[in-house]
Amino acid sequence: EQDPGAVEKLYWDMYRATRQSPGSIIQKAIGGIENALLDIKAKALGIPVYELFGGPLRDRVRVYWSHCGTTRVRSGKIIGTPSIRSRSDIAKLGREVVRLGFTALKTNIIILKKPPYVLMQGFKGGYGSTDQNVNRGIIEALEILIGTFRDAVGKKVDICLDLNFNFKTEGNALIAKTLEKFDLMWLELDTYTPRALLKIKKSTKIPICSGEDLYGTRDYRPFFELHAMDIAAVDVIWNGLAQSKKIADMAETYEMNVAPHNHYSHLATLINAHFCAAIPNLKILEVDVDDVSWKDDLVTRPPEIKNGHLKIPSKPGWGADLNEEVLHAHPWPP
Repeated sequence: EQDPGAVEKLYWDMYRATRQSPGSIIQKAIGGIENALLDIKAKALGIPVYELFGGPLRDRVRVYWSHCGTTRVRSGKIIGTPSIRSRSDIAKLGREVVRLGFTALKTNIIILKKPPYVLMQGFKGGYGSTDQNVNRGIIEALEILIGTFRDAVGKKVDICLDLNFNFKTEGNALIAKTLEKFDLMWLELDTYTPRALLKIKKSTKIPICSGEDLYGTRDYRPFFELHAMDIAAVDVIWNGLAQSKKIADMAETYEMNVAPHNHYSHLATLINAHFCAAIPNLKILEVDVDDVSWKDDLVTRPPEIKNGHLKIPSKPGWGADLNEEVLHAHPWPP
């Protein structure tokens, strides 16, 4: 038996035991265990998790609507959202973002063909898709997508575009140059090569966000030393909150704000809310809005989001627990 309150010791025990196979599913498991330990310790003390890190620096956090349009293209029929088939559907969604009080959104590479689809050649595809090339059709599709969103939401709502791992350096730079006219809050992309990211950053006036696939301060340090991104994306679920706090603290020494990567459940959003409360250099928090109808039932206290801001929870631990009955009622399909 070991003391679950010895969170840092247990992290280093897990890190040392797996250090020859860093990252990937191993780090995600370590992050999950660390977050569970923090919840146990905070509940035992009767305090919110952020009190373990010096207390909150804020009582609410600005959030953005993530996968805006993306989820409706991929899973609209399953979750029962309006479909996305045309520019008018994108425009309607943009107006919905404004009506619900959000001040920022992020979308992906939605190609409005028949049927529409989300380009993900960095993750899968058939013959000829490994090259990650960009072509005129993709450029035009992105101009239509971002231009339609911009017209619908106006100048007061920020727009982000996530390119993921879908293009090489020259393709990302070409897209950035093309989209500068739409005044994006950031262009997000993934790479494990700091100098490639720096080259893209230097090629455009659009702020660059990156880092969601990095683990620990060792992964982030070469990017920070080059100041290769403007905003550091940090996955608090994969890294664990304590390790994510170290990353954010290191980013602050390079005059850089962080934006949590959070496209998961309400419990993940609550965990990220504690992270946001505990750091001094926050940009904005990601949340997914389109989801299954029973999402709120999965936790005892869903996050409180109003006028584009999330209220920092104040109950012990993460501020809510999983409703295991609801979880068991919706098993993952075999």
